[in-house]
Amino acid sequence: MIHEIFMPALSSTMTEGKITSWLKSPGDKIEKGETVLIVESDKADMDVESFNEGILAAIVVQAGETADVGSALGLLAETEAEVEEAKQKAAALSNGGSAAPAEVASPSSDTTALSTAQPVVAAPSDRLVASPRAKKLAKDFGISLESLVGSGPHGRIVAEDVEAAAGKAKAPVAPMAVVAVAPAVIAPATKPPAPKASPTIVTPPTPGQVVKMNTMQTAVVKNMMVSLDVPVFRVSYTITTEALDKLYRQVKPKGVTMSALLAKAIAMTLQKHPLLYASYVENGIHYNGDINIAVAVAMPDGGLITPVLKKADQQDLYSLSRSWKDLVDRARTKQLAPDEYNSGTFTISNLGMFGVDSFDAILPPGQGSIIAIGATRPTVVATADGMMGVRQQMTVNITCDHRIIYGADAASFLKDLAKLIETDVQSLTL
Repeated sequence: MIHEIFMPALSSTMTEGKITSWLKSPGDKIEKGETVLIVESDKADMDVESFNEGILAAIVVQAGETADVGSALGLLAETEAEVEEAKQKAAALSNGGSAAPAEVASPSSDTTALSTAQPVVAAPSDRLVASPRAKKLAKDFGISLESLVGSGPHGRIVAEDVEAAAGKAKAPVAPMAVVAVAPAVIAPATKPPAPKASPTIVTPPTPGQVVKMNTMQTAVVKNMMVSLDVPVFRVSYTITTEALDKLYRQVKPKGVTMSALLAKAIAMTLQKHPLLYASYVENGIHYNGDINIAVAVAMPDGGLITPVLKKADQQDLYSLSRSWKDLVDRARTKQLAPDEYNSGTFTISNLGMFGVDSFDAILPPGQGSIIAIGATRPTVVATADGMMGVRQQMTVNITCDHRIIYGADAASFLKDLAKLIETDVQSLTL
């Protein structure tokens, strides 16, 4: 039998992906669960593993090329006798044809989720499923995979399971949502932790040159165009930050970042304003169960990504900072799982670190609000005793979906946020 290896859907918004590299060449024998290629979605690199054993007969889409979700990337033949037939089918696919449905195993409706909102996992129940890193660690530690119970999606054995069995357990992390498309399964790219590298050197374009956008930049374009269909309004508020700045000086030596402080403050304020992290659905309002704070991060090679601090209101400040550092480090090397950058229910965009006084942020698709944070500046103000004084202040602008949120809702949220930062900021450390 000849199997098609399909372009998987790594997220609900993904419509196409780029082949980063093929790890196998035509003629190579493939084992079940072995990584065949790496696919770049809009914001992450993912390994594609084979569900079947056989021979990689032909590659339809070469490394560096882009393919639509659901299209065939390569053909896998179960026997040597089928290799030539698979090559002919690959030629037909390359010329815009299609493989004969009677002879090529197509994904069944219950295992394919190429256009659904939630990715699913399908794996044969009679086969042990483990990530490549888990297999390597098991071999290094001398642990039998058959003795382990997987904590990953659908019982998949992940690296943390092996480390726990070896007595080197890490703090538990939420299993990522992965996509499996018969005959291939998607797992996070198993690259070793990247060492801290020197800043990326970007060669400036020559005058008149047209530089093609990368996958991430293209995804940003699509998201920004979606925002044009949403009626929005913006509200500004000036917040005195002296208490916040004092707290930051106290906790910075303990590894707490200003991003984590702001995320915690906003998350705690959102507890009182569920409408601000809700989203519009057809003729209704979807109230989200969790306060997941997405924070915009610029990528060195262009584009931006929004790592998500899940349930930010329920994490203590120090855990939140550790989570944020881990997310940013992995975002820079495109190691985030889709659920770690597309599950935000409220977004922060902070350009204050660049000295920007104030700006308006564009509402992300599927969210009700985004807040834009400017720089803290010494400002001359009238004090309560009628005198003049200098206070450290910053301007924040919130952009809201006017279909579900009104001006009074946004103003009330900003007022409560200012009160927390100005008079109750110590509560962030509790």
